[in-house]
Amino acid sequence: MQMSKPLRIPGAADLIRHIFLAWLIAAATEALLLSSQMRDLSQLTGLGAMSFPRLLLVTAGITGLLSAAGLFFPIGVYERWGIVAAFCLLAVVSLTASFSWAFLGICALVTAILVVYALWGRDDKAAPIVSTKKVHWGFWVGAALLAAAFFAAVCAWTVGRYNSYSTPNFDFGIFCQMFHNMKETGLPMTTVERDGLLSHFAVHVSPIYYLMLPFYWLFPTPQTLQVLQAAILASAVIPLWLIGKQHGLSGPVRMLLCALVLVLPTTAGGTSYDLHENCFLLPLILWLLYAIDRRSTWLTALFGVLTLCVKEDAAVYVAIAAIYLLLRALLGGKEHRCRGLITGGALLAGAVVWFLLVTGYLATHGDGVMTSRYQNFMYDGSNSLITVIKAVLLSPMKMLFECVDGEKKLLYILRTMVPLMALPLLTRKYERYVLVIPYVLLNLMSDYQYQHDIFFQYGFGSSAFLIYLTAVNLADFGKELPRLAAGAVAVAVSFGFFSHLITPKITYYSELYSKHAAYYDGVTQSLATIPEGASVTAHTFYIPRLYQRSVLYELRYCSRENLLDTEYVVLKNSYEADFKNYATDAQKTNGYENLIELLSGNGYVLIHSNGSLEIYKQY
Repeated sequence: MQMSKPLRIPGAADLIRHIFLAWLIAAATEALLLSSQMRDLSQLTGLGAMSFPRLLLVTAGITGLLSAAGLFFPIGVYERWGIVAAFCLLAVVSLTASFSWAFLGICALVTAILVVYALWGRDDKAAPIVSTKKVHWGFWVGAALLAAAFFAAVCAWTVGRYNSYSTPNFDFGIFCQMFHNMKETGLPMTTVERDGLLSHFAVHVSPIYYLMLPFYWLFPTPQTLQVLQAAILASAVIPLWLIGKQHGLSGPVRMLLCALVLVLPTTAGGTSYDLHENCFLLPLILWLLYAIDRRSTWLTALFGVLTLCVKEDAAVYVAIAAIYLLLRALLGGKEHRCRGLITGGALLAGAVVWFLLVTGYLATHGDGVMTSRYQNFMYDGSNSLITVIKAVLLSPMKMLFECVDGEKKLLYILRTMVPLMALPLLTRKYERYVLVIPYVLLNLMSDYQYQHDIFFQYGFGSSAFLIYLTAVNLADFGKELPRLAAGAVAVAVSFGFFSHLITPKITYYSELYSKHAAYYDGVTQSLATIPEGASVTAHTFYIPRLYQRSVLYELRYCSRENLLDTEYVVLKNSYEADFKNYATDAQKTNGYENLIELLSGNGYVLIHSNGSLEIYKQY
C-alpha cells in the first residue's frame, strides 16, 4: 500500500511570501485594467478608477490558492521568481506611461533586491551575539569627544542664529513664548502661533517638552532651548554605542558608527530652523530599537511611551518598530517568539490607540492632523491618511514614482543614502526593510517640500532607523576588516557632505554676529525699553526677544483687531513682507505708509527709532 506524502506545514515566511506575491499580482491586474491614458502616475485619475475591494478579493483568492498549493508542493522558489516577474510587469506598464530616468533607476533598484531574494532567499542566520570583549577605554572616550564636538558646533550655529536676529517667530518665537508660559503657569500656551491664545498642543501634541522644562526653569533664556536641542541630538551616541555592543561590534566600529550619526547631514542640518520636538526622535528611537534588541519588555514600554510623547505622528515610528519586532519574532527561532509577539503586539496596539486619541483630540480641539501634505495621494477627495494607505496598496508604483518625482527628492536621497553608502539596504534579512518605511513615507512620498530637505527637522526619525540598519547590517558582514572598511568609508563620505553643506552654516552666524555686534546689541537695547508685561505686536525676527509676555503677536499674520489691541508695535521698516496685507496699490508697495497711517489714526506714536527698527506706543 503506497503511503501518501505528508502535508507541508507552512511557516510564517511562507504565508508572508504568499500574501506579497498575491498582492503584486492583484496590483498588476488593477494597473492592466486601466486604459493607457489613465496609467499616468503623475495624475490621480488612475487611482480613482481602481477598485480597492477587488484588490483585496484578488489578493485573498490568490493567497488561498498559493497556500493550498504549498501544502503539497515546494513552491517557494517559484514564488520568489513570481514576485520578480509581477514587479517587472508592473514596472514596464508604469514606465511606459510615466517614464523618467529616476523612476527607471528606483525600479531597477527594487528589481535587484527582489532578484537577490529570488536567488538566495532570506538570510535566516541568527544575529551576532552580544559582544563580551572588553573595549579599550580610548574608543568610548573618542565617541564622547566626537559628541562634545558636535554639541559645541550645533550650539555655535543655533545660538549664533539667535544672537544675530536670524531666528523667526515660525518656529522659534513660538517655543520661546511657550516655554516662558510653561515656566510661569505650567501650560504650553502661545499667542504667536495662531494669532490668539491657545495651547501649542492644539497644533502638535508634544508633552515630551516637559522633559526640557526643569533645565529651562534653571536657565530661562531662549539660548537654553538651542543648547538643549544640541545635547539631545548628541546623546544619540549612547544608545547607538549599546546597539553596536548588542550586535557584537568592536570598539573601533562602534566609534565609527557614533561619528557617522553625528556627521550625517540630517543630524545637524535638522537644527537649521531652531528648536523642534522632532529632535527627541533620533535618540529615543535608537533607545527603543536597543530595547527591542535586548528583549527588555520594560525598556521597550518606556521608550515606546516616550517616543509617542514627541508628536502625534511619532505613533508611525513606534508602529513601524512594533511591526519589525513582530516580523522578527515570527521569522526567527522559537525561543523568544512568544515574548516577541506579545511585546510587539502590545507596542503596536499602544501606537494605534495613541494615534487615534491624539488625532481625535486635534480634530475636535485643535488644528487637525496635517494630512494636506499628502495631497498627491488623495485620489478620493478626502483628507484621510487611510486614503494614502489605500493608494499605496492599489498602486505601489505610484509610491515609487512619487519618491523620485522632482529634483529636491533626488537631492535628498543623494544627501541621505550616499553618506551611508546605501548600507541600510544591504541585507537579506528582509524584515529589516520595514524600517525603511519612515524614510519613504515621511520624507519621500509627501509633496510637502520641507519634508525632503535636510535643513528641516523631518529627517530625525527616519535617520534613526537608517543608522540602526547601518549598524545591524554591518554586524552581518561577519569579519572585522570589512566592517571597519565600510564604516570608515561611510564616515569619510558623510564628513565630506557635512563639510560642504553644514560647516559653512555653522560658521556663518557666529561671523555675522561678530561683524555686526554693535548693531545687534543696539537692537537688543532698543527692545529692552519695552516693559516686560506690555502687550506687543512685532516683526517676526524680534518675537524671540520679546517672548516674556502673555500677549504677543507677529505683525505679518495678526489680525488688525489684535494689532490695534496691543500697547506696542515694533516694526522693521525694511521688511516689505510685513506690510503687504496693508497695501492698496497694484504693486503692493504702499503697505508701510498705510500701516503707519492706521497706527497714527489709532493713537500710536513713534517713541523710538534705531535704523530700520521702529517702536510705536499707543496713548
